Amino acid sequence: MELHDYIVVGSGCTGAMAAQTLVEAGVKVSMLDIGVSDTKYASIIPDKDYLDIRKNESQQYRYFVGDEAEGISWGKVKTGEHLTPPRKHIMQLVEKYLPVESDSFSPMESLSYGGLGNGWGLGCCEFSKPEMDAAGLNFEHMQKAYTTVSARIGISGSKDDASPYTIGELNNYQAAPEMDRNFSMLFKKYNGRKNKFNSNGFYLGRPALALLTENLDGRKKYAYRDMDFYSDKDKSAYRPWITTDELRKKNNFNYIGNRLVLSFKEQTDFTEVHCINTENNIPETFRCKKLILAPGVLGTARIVLRSFNRENIKLPLLCNPYAYIPCIQPAMMGKAAEQKKMGFAQLSLFHDPGKNNFDVAMASIYSYQSLMLFRIIKEAPLNFRDAHLIMRYLMSGFIIMGIHHPEKRGHQKTIELINDPGSLTSDKLKATYILSEEEKEKINSREKKYVRAIRKIGAYAIKRINPGNGSSIHYAGTLPFSNSNEDYTLKPNGLLNGTKNIFVADGSGFNYLPAKGLTFSLMANAHITALNVLKNE
Repeated sequence: MELHDYIVVGSGCTGAMAAQTLVEAGVKVSMLDIGVSDTKYASIIPDKDYLDIRKNESQQYRYFVGDEAEGISWGKVKTGEHLTPPRKHIMQLVEKYLPVESDSFSPMESLSYGGLGNGWGLGCCEFSKPEMDAAGLNFEHMQKAYTTVSARIGISGSKDDASPYTIGELNNYQAAPEMDRNFSMLFKKYNGRKNKFNSNGFYLGRPALALLTENLDGRKKYAYRDMDFYSDKDKSAYRPWITTDELRKKNNFNYIGNRLVLSFKEQTDFTEVHCINTENNIPETFRCKKLILAPGVLGTARIVLRSFNRENIKLPLLCNPYAYIPCIQPAMMGKAAEQKKMGFAQLSLFHDPGKNNFDVAMASIYSYQSLMLFRIIKEAPLNFRDAHLIMRYLMSGFIIMGIHHPEKRGHQKTIELINDPGSLTSDKLKATYILSEEEKEKINSREKKYVRAIRKIGAYAIKRINPGNGSSIHYAGTLPFSNSNEDYTLKPNGLLNGTKNIFVADGSGFNYLPAKGLTFSLMANAHITALNVLKNE
């Protein structure tokens, strides 16, 4: 049986970044991944902007609604509901291979080529030093890693009131993309009364995005087609499969798809990695010198729990509480649709009442156009016909504010692995996530403040929508960083305690989860972990 030098599990943001660091160091790397891709819609989406497609393309229903109307979902809002047909593959096979039992937590996981990074909103935020200290991250190492990751993926941003919470100390970034009329108007109103906002702890500015406004390494600058939820043909938006595609051109990288990693077992001179070949569901075993786990926090927890073969073990869980608030900007109602538009967040509103860049809440603010009316009509307190007529008039004035809250541990936030003879893995993840009354009260109070703040710059909340626990898709903290040798914890360098050659490169170690978009920090930590793997020879 072949002995691999380094095996990385997962092709998402953290797996791709850890693998790149190892490959660039010259070592031989293999990646185990299932790697589901969209083979139905990607090839038929034209290189045109949204309005042009709506006016002229006869096959548009296929990728906007889906061949089987899979893009339309009625009923209670739930995690992942707004995925468009070309993004639905992100969740393909998840119920089959990653079953979850819970009445209080509805996570989103992925077995796709590029993982959850295929649907990432591109927000890039540096954690502050207080946030890093609470999370268990090394400030100096992270600062260097942010610069490395930014050079790899390309980040756009600007210096304004929000930059202490977004680009922070970063210097290697491109100019922020252009704002549409909605956001230019909101931003102008904010700048006219920013002192009042700042005195109340609110800071508004441009988000930092993994989105190119200048060409980079064969990737094209953003073209403002407003097809961001459907296509990545220009590669202007960073997706982790872009990195993996480039790595596959290297002689020291080997991608092995259709493999679900179940567990590992350390032997004297190597580590066995036990998998299922998802093409035939037959077990397989690989051997390696070093194993780097990065399938996502919940996936890593499953692998570790199976590997230690211990029952009745509950691991902690961190997940940012989240809600979104559709708003109307009356000054924009009835205006003609804009040809050049963007689906990604165009403004970010941070709430930092302590003015110390800690315990900060973050709202990402989006225009609403290419996701189409049928996704929001059902939220209107009207019948479909009347709602459709009214919403068409309101469309140009719609914005969506998605609010994330910081997260710390709680005794009713746990996951465990329980037996399930009916599943292909013979187990399933059981999750409990219950906020304390104090947490609920704080979240509710903060969201009311956001509603008042956005109203002062000309946007009026329609309703607050809570998609349920897990809907933020920000998970961490299941194997906390620890300087002790406790089981089910990580050393600060990412080594799994109780092992010699098993490292974790995703967010499993974070002891605290800031509300700021965490993907940039996850990638920075993955790069650092890979460097630590190389030192651990």
